Amino acid sequence: MSQKNLKVLGVYHVIFLVQNTMVGTGLLSAPQRLSVLGYSQVLMPIYFGIIATITLWPMVWICSQYKGDNLFRINEILLGKWMGKGINVLIVLHFTLLIAAVISNYMNLIQTTALPEQTTTVTILLVLLLLTYIVNGGIKTIARFCTLTFFLAMPMVYFLRWGIEKGDLSHIFPLFNFTSKEFFKAMQQGYLSILGYELIMFYFPYIIDQKKAFKHAMIGIWITISLVFITTVVSVMYYSEWQLEHVEFSVLHLFKAGEFSFVERIDIMGITFWVSLILTTAAVYLWSARKGLDSIRSKKNKYHVYFIAAATFGVIMLPINREFQQKLFDASIYIEYIVIIWPIFLCLIHLVRKKQVRSK
Repeated sequence: MSQKNLKVLGVYHVIFLVQNTMVGTGLLSAPQRLSVLGYSQVLMPIYFGIIATITLWPMVWICSQYKGDNLFRINEILLGKWMGKGINVLIVLHFTLLIAAVISNYMNLIQTTALPEQTTTVTILLVLLLLTYIVNGGIKTIARFCTLTFFLAMPMVYFLRWGIEKGDLSHIFPLFNFTSKEFFKAMQQGYLSILGYELIMFYFPYIIDQKKAFKHAMIGIWITISLVFITTVVSVMYYSEWQLEHVEFSVLHLFKAGEFSFVERIDIMGITFWVSLILTTAAVYLWSARKGLDSIRSKKNKYHVYFIAAATFGVIMLPINREFQQKLFDASIYIEYIVIIWPIFLCLIHLVRKKQVRSK
């Protein structure tokens, strides 16, 4: 396929690919992750947005130096074939664990709030089938699905109005009564809620206007940051500090404050809509993992996506206790921090090996 035919992602595709990948289940638990700061967590989403913008720049810069290659290929060019492939294997394994973590967390949400006595094996299989169907459509199909999902999910913001009406406005004024240790702990845990924008390094070759990719990706980031900021503010207004720390998926529970005469449990509506956000996040990771497997084996194969989906199912169904599985997922999510700073290392390698690489 020529480079011209490869480029299929327009402005809105890039914006909503970045935006939707960042949401997942992270938004639902962001106030709890930041609860170590109590009511002073209000400003944290703004700090996250600034960090995301800064770390986005080396990602886009290194990709712009190799316009037709994704991160897997760039690793091989700059680090050598075998070392590059070794790193790519780790990234694919990491993405497989991340997909399993996203799906497993959503299943946990369903079980704890809606279906406590039901098994989720069939539901997991259905989600994976849907994922493979979406991913087989290609990155443009995923981007269109992300755009559709955004406009379907946005009305849920309206459900926060009862949290505002019943909340205490005085809670949102930060007191800065925390230690530096607590601040960095909140930063470490809370930033996990906005991961996903780094995947631009894998679909960058498909972007039509690569010169403005940074600007468009930044718009996607700040849409998500705005949503996280709004939900954090409403959560701080509505909950006590004890509730912020102990209520899991606290944003979803905000919907329970709603009062419709014709709907008994608005949170169930929220869970139902949220599956589309889970699918978009997991689809981009699955598509990227498939590209990684193509790169490792040096050939494209349509069955790679099924292989990764099967591996994901195997990880979720591992016969281990829930606590150990969650530690495994948490470890995989923290590895994402390495992926975020990895482009800085590659930028340095590129500057050192610039002439050598271009002479090949």
